[in-house]
Amino acid sequence: MSRIRAARSAAAALLVLAVGATAAGCGADTPKPTPPPSISAASSAPAAPEAAAALPASKPVRVRIPAAGVDAGPVLDLGLAADGTVEVPSVADAGRIGWYDKGVTPGQKGPAVLIGHFDTVEGPAVLRNVSKVKVGDAVSVVRADGRTAEFKVRALEQVDKKTFPTQKVYGDTDRPELRIITCGGELTGGHRPDNIILYADLVA
Repeated sequence: MSRIRAARSAAAALLVLAVGATAAGCGADTPKPTPPPSISAASSAPAAPEAAAALPASKPVRVRIPAAGVDAGPVLDLGLAADGTVEVPSVADAGRIGWYDKGVTPGQKGPAVLIGHFDTVEGPAVLRNVSKVKVGDAVSVVRADGRTAEFKVRALEQVDKKTFPTQKVYGDTDRPELRIITCGGELTGGHRPDNIILYADLVA
């Protein structure tokens, strides 16, 4: 399967995260619900005028988002489940971030995708402070080759899972970019109805 075909298939399959999220347990029956994650509807800035040169392929091993207090590793490999849906971290791995391994690695040309929980049935998870992230904040991804891909957040978006922007997230780009996806919104029926998506550009 080609990378583009894989990305499109996985994007369509992201419904496991974007619609139900029952497999992820995102907020489901959380005993002590944390305040709902939310972001400003107009959180965006132009793409970096001169993106850093693309890096060769190398798997991510650690993710740091200082504004959200995230320093998480090792990074999980997330592929496609037997039913064709994108895998998400298990409840047991709520403190870790996963990388969608059918796409590019962080720093390569194209959109690398990371996925993490805001909360689970066990309580707050790795991206519990996502609401603190703002445009211009840094995201660092340490790679297996020893290099660190440095990104700057360009935009944040909160969307209903039923209208997940598949092409915008997984569609090919002509520069190295990063997406970080988690859940958002008030708990409804034991689940959070939204996704929060961070878009970032490689700057070093």
